[in-house]
Amino acid sequence: MRSFTYERPLEASGAIAAAAGVGAKFISGGTNLLDLMRLEIECPTHLVDISRLPFNVIEPSPEGGLRIGAQVSNSALAADMTVRTRYAVLSQAVVAGASGQLRNKASVGGNLLQRTRCPYFYDTSAACNKRAPGMGCDALGGFNRNHAILGASEYCIATNPSDMAVALAALDAVVELLGDHGVVRRVPLLDFHRLPGDTPHIETNIAPGEMITAVILPPPPPGGQRYRKVRDRASYEFALVSVAAIVAAEGGTITAARVALGGVAHKPWRSADAERALVDRPATMATFREAADAALSQARGRGQNDFKIELARRTICRTLEQAAHAAP
Repeated sequence: MRSFTYERPLEASGAIAAAAGVGAKFISGGTNLLDLMRLEIECPTHLVDISRLPFNVIEPSPEGGLRIGAQVSNSALAADMTVRTRYAVLSQAVVAGASGQLRNKASVGGNLLQRTRCPYFYDTSAACNKRAPGMGCDALGGFNRNHAILGASEYCIATNPSDMAVALAALDAVVELLGDHGVVRRVPLLDFHRLPGDTPHIETNIAPGEMITAVILPPPPPGGQRYRKVRDRASYEFALVSVAAIVAAEGGTITAARVALGGVAHKPWRSADAERALVDRPATMATFREAADAALSQARGRGQNDFKIELARRTICRTLEQAAHAAP
């Protein structure tokens, strides 16, 4: 790890000013950043600790939803009674991520900014456009079992590792950002992360100098909620495929639906095609299969990850079935 300086501002304005210099970077829980620094993938010269800033509260929003401070720990978020009862898919997704110890330390804001776990990104001897633009992507013809089947490009096929972000995508969450001179900006979660295109090193639409202050949830949508994660082992593992599903049905007919996928793309993947295939259709397995086919119509495997297409199809069907029969 290279040497760096450190400070802990007491106010948000001071933190933003401190991070304005070249080589400066925010740190909160540090559960991802410190690992990257040890490997010299991230090499900040100055760390600005924002973990003590007053953004650690979960409270009702004026619109009837929920405002979640960026410094709220993942454990506190999953355990919050309002989240567990009104936004169950979010609580389920957070509990599915990492380990209890990491959830105790990791922050909501940091979770949204965590970087891919692609092995070529972590191997500084490998070609990786995300780590070093212009190098190429060794994953394209290499070990790509865990890589993207949707929204990828010839520059990058890495996946976003966040479970929480998949649930937030299904819930139409909004990310609140604070910039220089106190300027507040709100970005829908679906627009916060970027697809790789030819600039996979630019992972979000956060502007230089901005920091996440909160995630805002609208009032919960109608219907049952389920998050399902398929992985190689039962705990402390990233998703091969995950699905956040919210399904409302009346008289056996689906009246509203939301479907978001994780482990399959460079960002949380919300499928409007699947949602259209569900609404005004009977809540049957045949309908769920049609929705899964719609969600994966553009899916493309790269050899070792071909199996993820069928795995995603089955996971979508099972999660939709559970959500449709869940008590709201």
